[in-house]
Amino acid sequence: MSIRIGKRVFAPGLAGTLATALLLPCLLALGFWQLGRAEEKRSLVAAYEEGADRLVEVATAGALEQLPRYQRVRLRGRYEPARQVLLDNMPSRHGRPGYQVLTPFRLQQGGEVLINRGWVPLGATRESLPDIDVGGGARVVTGRLAALPEPGLRLGDPPLLEAPRWPVVLNYPTAQQLTDLYGEPVGEALILLDPQASEGYERAWEARFGFGPERHVGYAVQWFALAAALLAIYVGVNLRRSSAANERIRHGT
Repeated sequence: MSIRIGKRVFAPGLAGTLATALLLPCLLALGFWQLGRAEEKRSLVAAYEEGADRLVEVATAGALEQLPRYQRVRLRGRYEPARQVLLDNMPSRHGRPGYQVLTPFRLQQGGEVLINRGWVPLGATRESLPDIDVGGGARVVTGRLAALPEPGLRLGDPPLLEAPRWPVVLNYPTAQQLTDLYGEPVGEALILLDPQASEGYERAWEARFGFGPERHVGYAVQWFALAAALLAIYVGVNLRRSSAANERIRHGT
C-alpha cells in the first residue's frame, strides 16, 4: 500500500507497520495509566488533608469500615500491652532501621483494632527487642484511619508460631495472619496514633503512596514521548520521494 503526499510517497513495509501497530497502543496505554495513577495519588493527598477537618467518635471496630481512609477518629477503650506486634523492615523517615509498634486496642462497646504507636529503632541485635510496654487502663485515643502496610511484591505468607513470643516480630502481616494470631477477627483497619498523643514513639505520618503524583506525570510524559518518537520514525522511514520527483532531480528539471 502506498499513499502519495505531494512529491513524496508513503509506502510502509509490512513488518514495520505490524511492529508500530503493536507498540504504539502499548506506549499510549502506559502513558494514560500513569496519568490515572497520578490522579489516584492526588485523591489520596486530598483525603489525607480532608480527614483532619473533623474528628469522628467511633464506638465499635466494625464502624471503622464505614469511614474513608485517613479520617481522624476518637476511640475509647483499653490497650492490650501483652499482645503487641513489631512491624519489621520499617525504616524511619531518615532511613534508620527499626520497627513500627502495633498495639491492640479493645473498644468499650466491642471489637479490637490495632493502633500504630510509631517507630522505634532496631536494638543492638535482633534478639534484643525494644521495651514497648504501655498501661492497660481505660483511655481515649485519637488518630488517623489507615490500612495495614503492603509490600511492593508479596511472595507468600510466612507461617506464624503456634505459641508466639510477645511482642511478635512480623514482616508485612495480612489481616488473616493477624486474625489467626489473635484468635478473633482483625480487619484491614489500622489507626495511626496522633503525633501529639501520649504513649507513642516517633510519628511523622503522611499519606502513604510511595511517591507523589508529579513523578507519575513525569513517567506519563516519557511514555507519550516514546510513542511520538516511534510514530515519527515510522513515518520518516517510510516516506520517500516519488519516482517522478527523482527523475526530475536526475535530469536537473
